[in-house]
Amino acid sequence: MKHFFNRRETIVTEALDGLLLTSSAGRLARLDTFPEIKVILRADWDKSKVAIISGGGAGHEPSHAGFVGKGMLTAAVSGEIFASPSVDAVLTAIRAVTGPKGALLIVKNYTGDRLNFGLAAEKARAEGFDVEMVIVADDIAIPGINQPRGVAGTLFVHKIAGYHAEAGADLETVAAQAAAAAHDIVSLGMSLSTCSVPGQAHEDRLGAEEGELGLGIHGEPGVESIALQPVADLVATMMNRLAAKIEEAEDYALLINNLGAVPPLEMGVIANAVLSSPLSGRVRLIIGPGPMMTALNMNGFSLSLIRVDAAREAALKAAVQPHAWPPATERHEIAIVPAPRVSVRQAATSASDDSRNRRLLTALCEHLISLEAELNRLDSRVGDGDTGSTVATGARSILSRIDTLPLKDPAATMASIGEILSTSMGGSSGVLLSIFFTAASKAMTEKTDIAAALLAGLDRMTFYGGAGVGDRTMVDALAPALSALTSGDVAAAARAAAAGAESTKAMRKAKAGRASYVGEKDLEGVPDPGAVAVANVFKVAASLT
Repeated sequence: MKHFFNRRETIVTEALDGLLLTSSAGRLARLDTFPEIKVILRADWDKSKVAIISGGGAGHEPSHAGFVGKGMLTAAVSGEIFASPSVDAVLTAIRAVTGPKGALLIVKNYTGDRLNFGLAAEKARAEGFDVEMVIVADDIAIPGINQPRGVAGTLFVHKIAGYHAEAGADLETVAAQAAAAAHDIVSLGMSLSTCSVPGQAHEDRLGAEEGELGLGIHGEPGVESIALQPVADLVATMMNRLAAKIEEAEDYALLINNLGAVPPLEMGVIANAVLSSPLSGRVRLIIGPGPMMTALNMNGFSLSLIRVDAAREAALKAAVQPHAWPPATERHEIAIVPAPRVSVRQAATSASDDSRNRRLLTALCEHLISLEAELNRLDSRVGDGDTGSTVATGARSILSRIDTLPLKDPAATMASIGEILSTSMGGSSGVLLSIFFTAASKAMTEKTDIAAALLAGLDRMTFYGGAGVGDRTMVDALAPALSALTSGDVAAAARAAAAGAESTKAMRKAKAGRASYVGEKDLEGVPDPGAVAVANVFKVAASLT
């Protein structure tokens, strides 16, 4: 897979410097041991409180450095991608930030992290530092395992420990609160792909129609493959397994974590599914959705639950400096506000019949429908191939409602057509023509001159749409036709429209619409399909007058 980086050897240090350069001045700093020892710490730290230290391999951004700041971590120690930091790196961090009140190390339950952080803690104690360590093992993916992995639920511990440390609690209290929190967390993840490490060959072990349930944050295989299915079903499976591991009649905080590559749109769908599940009734607080403990570019997500009481709720809701921590949201229902009700002018919009106007409108719509295939063919050469279908859809909608139109009142009829096209035609053409007829209707209520009214509609359409004569759009046929119509000669308007549509064949550069993305060679000799449609409208109108 492709990645944005310079050299694999410097990707972690350059990423950390990127974080430092884009953080507010005076908030974060790094030790001068960089790049061999990568420690990010609070620039304002004065050692007057318990220090909270965490870390691990890179690749989980924004964890861990992204959570350094007032109210959360005091320092983060980074290793290389998915590799634990060394004992020396952890010990250096302890020495840098630990004061008289001591330090708490928060460690995810992986062998490398436990050993390196653990030995560093022992060496620090030997040097006279007061150090405690809490291990987080929140992953429930593998039943009966003696050493569950530490995953995204670790962030709950960062937040709770940071809250108590910031409040001035002693090390014993901070460590006890962190350990109790770690004991009460359960997490489970799933993904539709494995992650890809920059600079290494990538091989996805998952098929096109399967995902993995319970895979680790370093790309470790999941506990089981799972068939691709609607999000609601995937979430139901995960929530059922989480429910089996938590206490009855307790309230919980929920963390919805993006493992790296799920688009925000899909994370919204996942959040909706999670909060529509039966277990959601026991959720009091929500954190996320968002990328907090990622696995590089893994296309997956994880769910974490922690039991909450009043004290933990206060800790999780407290404001913090790091932007990577999303503010906790209380569980709530969707607020619904009544939309304004538009009063209908019965006299102006009530159905009425006029045989001449009905005949004209019917003939125009039927002719446009007959052109569907030809206009699509033309548009396939200069656009996205749907002009004919779009125009035909609008025409069919008008025909289906012709008995409801106020045909005796041209101004009201144009207003009704504008409304029909705005909801049925779709695309930019539907909106532009809706603007055209709506503005023409308003103009005609002020002065009963059909040509002047249609020109007013064209003025508004070109103002909002931005296209003019020469830009290779339907305006190239519509503008000259309406100018000719001011003399009252429909046949002259039809000739002007045809000439305008024909002129677009020689326009080798479109300045608006989908054709503006097409090369000059592809446009040569092909008329604009919108202009062709306009020319045909005037041709039919001329034949009936």
